[in-house]
Parts: sequence; structure tokens; C-alpha cells
Amino acid sequence: MSERSVLVTSRSFSSGSRDLLGELRAAGLMVVRGPADHRLDALRPLLVGAVGWIAGTAPVTEEHLAAAPRLAILARYGVGVDAVDLTSAAAHGVVVTNTPGANTEAVADLTVGLLLAVLRGIPTGDRRVRAGEWSVSRGRELGSLTVGIVGYGRIGRAVGERLRGFGATLLAYDPMLDAEAIRAAGAEPADLAELPSRCTVVSLHAPGGGRPLVDAEWLAGARDGLILVNSARADLVDEPALAAALRTGRVAGYAADTLATESTGAGSPLLADALADRVVLTPHVGAQTVEAIDRMGSLAVADLLAVLGGGVPKHPVRTTGGPGTG
Repeated sequence: MSERSVLVTSRSFSSGSRDLLGELRAAGLMVVRGPADHRLDALRPLLVGAVGWIAGTAPVTEEHLAAAPRLAILARYGVGVDAVDLTSAAAHGVVVTNTPGANTEAVADLTVGLLLAVLRGIPTGDRRVRAGEWSVSRGRELGSLTVGIVGYGRIGRAVGERLRGFGATLLAYDPMLDAEAIRAAGAEPADLAELPSRCTVVSLHAPGGGRPLVDAEWLAGARDGLILVNSARADLVDEPALAAALRTGRVAGYAADTLATESTGAGSPLLADALADRVVLTPHVGAQTVEAIDRMGSLAVADLLAVLGGGVPKHPVRTTGGPGTG
């Protein structure tokens, strides 16, 4: 193996319009590909000589880091670093970076697309036409609605910018921002508990990892016909409670880019046939645009080359943790 090898375990790295693999090779680095699930038995021989690692979403543990004695930088291809053992990385002298903001525009676009799909019944309409049925269903105009945004960081604000273009009224909840900052970013501050009663639509953009924000108690306060959009984390939603609210009409529609049983979907109550006309799902494609892939890869490569060249990366992650959303 080359004296200066870089391990790449992100599936989509360099699959956009930029030849990022070529850029690494042009810098004198040998690029080796490894499995995206980070199986230690498969990665161990690749980690031995690696000086850099461009990693996807799978776990990076103490065992991985101990197997990489020459590793100088772990460039997380994405934003969330909850799967990386940051304490062990620091102990091994490995710099950890991520790519904040790289997928913001892509996820914001998808969020609005999901919202429009459920507001106007687009997937259901497509299925009816293909079945030879031309009956119509009545939807809502986005500009007439009040939309609550949970998590007003980069992606939440980008969604807000798009929704203002439609004429929607915006409320926002973010415990990390004060009321003045939320107003300055174009929304009216609101408490999480009041959003279901004040809004027609609630869009989720908060980090996960704790108790679901959308649970039976929260849903009980919703006005009939609430629409939910989730392009953030599956664990923000209590799926059985949401399925029950969809069945009663308390929630009129749910659109999401994630499920608790992601990759298989098996066992999710939201996949019930009876809910097919009220639930719109995509297979975690929020960041899957050519532009987002180029941005994520470019940021990861720039920081990796900076560290290997003895410089300082632009997007280091603190050992106490990192952001969970864009």
C-alpha cells in the first residue's frame, strides 16, 4: 500500500460532476475504497497505512481508530458526527472534520417538494391516472397556510426562505435561538407545544437522539387536518402514535425522507396500505443532488489536504460533539 493512502467509505463520494478521486490522486495520494458499513474485518488491512479517511454515516469506533496508527484526519462526508467516537479520535491524535451546509439547499428543496406532494395529493393522483381513474381531490394552497418550523438552523431557515416565496406565514421553534434571532431570520418565535394548534403544517429540522418531539401528547393538541413533514431524523416522530393520528384524521398527511426502520421499512405502521393516500415517503434522498455531492466531497477533500499538508482545516469538529443537522 502507498505510504500516503486515503480510505474512502462513502458510496457517493466523487459521483457528482467533480472528479474528486482524481484530485486526491493528483495530490500524490493513493485512494482505496472500503465498505460503507465500516466492517472492521474488511477495513483493518486498509486502515493500517491510511493517513486520511473520508467516511460516510456508519460508526467509527475506538477499534477502527486503533487499527489506523498513521491516520491524521477523519473527514466525515456529511454533517452529523454522532456515529464517530470523538473522544477516541482525540486520544489518537486524529482530526475530525465534517461538511456543514453542504446539503442545505438540497434538503430544503426536497422538503418543499414533499410538502407540495402531500398538500396536492400528487403521488395519489398519479396512481389514479395510471389506473384509468380521473376523479379529483381537493388540496390546499401553500400561500394560505401557517407553517411551523422545528429547528431553525441552516436547513430550517432555507426552508423558510422558500416558503416565504409562496406567501406562507412562518412560525419557528429552536431552543438554541432567542426570539430576536428567529425574527431576524424571517419567522415568528413559538413554543414547540403550541405549533400543532396554531399551524396547518409543521416541518421538522431538529437533531434527533432523544425523546420524540412528535408523540401522542403533542399530536393530541393538533387541529384536525395537520400536515407533518420530516426531512430530518426518524426518531423525532413516534411512528405508532402518528399512524393512529393519521387514521383518525387528526393528521391529514405525513411526508418524510426517513423511517425508523430505514433501508427496509419493515414493520413501520406508516407503510400500512390504509395510509397510502396520506403518507408520502422517499428513501433518504435529501442530500442526493449532484450539487450537494460536489459540495460535500469538495469540503471533505479540502480539509483532508489541509491537514495532510500541515495546515488547519476549515471545518473541525469539537470532541464534545458536532451538529446533527445542516
